[in-house]
Amino acid sequence: MKQLISSALKRKPKDPVYVALDIGTEFVKALVFKIENGKAVVKGVGRQRQRLGDMHGGAVTDISGCVENCAKALDVAEEEAGMISDYCVIGIAGELVKGATTTVHYERLKPKTRIDYGELKNIVNKVQWKAFDAVRQQLAWETGHEEIDVKLVNASIVDVKIDGYRVTNPMGFQGKDVSVGIFNAFAPLVHLGALQTIANDLDLELLSIAAEPYAVAKSVGSEEAGEFSAIFIDIGGGTSDVAVVRNGGLEGTKMFAIGGRSFTKRLSQVLNTSFAKAENIKLAYSKGDLEKDSEKTVREALEADTEVWLSGVELALSEFSGVELLPSRILLCGGGSALPEIKKALETSNWYKDLPFARKPKVSFIKPEEVNNVVDKTGKLKNQQDITPMGLANLSLSIEAEEDVLPGILSKAAKAMQN
Repeated sequence: MKQLISSALKRKPKDPVYVALDIGTEFVKALVFKIENGKAVVKGVGRQRQRLGDMHGGAVTDISGCVENCAKALDVAEEEAGMISDYCVIGIAGELVKGATTTVHYERLKPKTRIDYGELKNIVNKVQWKAFDAVRQQLAWETGHEEIDVKLVNASIVDVKIDGYRVTNPMGFQGKDVSVGIFNAFAPLVHLGALQTIANDLDLELLSIAAEPYAVAKSVGSEEAGEFSAIFIDIGGGTSDVAVVRNGGLEGTKMFAIGGRSFTKRLSQVLNTSFAKAENIKLAYSKGDLEKDSEKTVREALEADTEVWLSGVELALSEFSGVELLPSRILLCGGGSALPEIKKALETSNWYKDLPFARKPKVSFIKPEEVNNVVDKTGKLKNQQDITPMGLANLSLSIEAEEDVLPGILSKAAKAMQN
């Protein structure tokens, strides 16, 4: 598989056009945008519904079907924008996408000497290979395949401390004990290869593949270092993605295979109707458009599955190890979050009692205008299902930006692992 960060960027057109592709289980969403004054300015939006067999649990199961749907969504977005896309950022999700922060504590033999580039590079490489080995072991245990091939998707510096003091750039500092925490997202090669094929078939240069919870978590909140903390829950058609951000750093991501389709299937069984009709009924219910009797029937049908979904959230959050308290703020996005039972269950149930919360968490929806550095010129990005592709567009800005020393070292280590 060729590099995700393409060497073709060196011969980039003078005024390139980008597309953020959110290839979801239920819909493909395409945002065509240009980078202007450090912002991703969206010029065109396209959506195309996926067929039942095209995706499963957030992962591509029919490449040709997904290519066809992506092409339709892209055509609509490009026609509205009046321009053809050159580069794409594609989101990846699914249970086998693993994201976690790995921290290495390093005792320096010569604490009075200043930290230089070579020493920092050595520390970063140690963190990365430690994370890589841990993920391979985890996926081998989950899948039963010992030699599963995984690739690094995203990497980000979370925390750097020297003798207990947090620094943003350790270059030039003295000290004995150095700890570096790096968030890494890994995915199986089979998933990444499918997305690479889709980009090739669409005649797009692949700028990056991004873990979707990573993209969402990096796109919302104060861009100033240090203070922003929240739990992000992105509920798609096939999966729910959970990301925990503490003090501006992404601690980790978890995913479980319960999304909007699970609720639709339940309605289909209870109402003895087709999946397509059940989906329409679910959408009407979410908008408050059903009669009272029908609304009561649907609500009762969905309550049991909502409890199962809530157990998934609780289990996902319980896997964040450590003694620190979880953030008491939950931010929802994704099309599945529109179901009234989701927010209600998070707010009224005592699910959080056995987790390390200081107080009952407050729940709210992420609004499109809260996504950093993305300007919508179409007026079509209006609700929570648009947050993920907007997050992908925002992420493209950091890929394109000139890098500081530490992110630069991490970038080089990431590229080496991606090859």
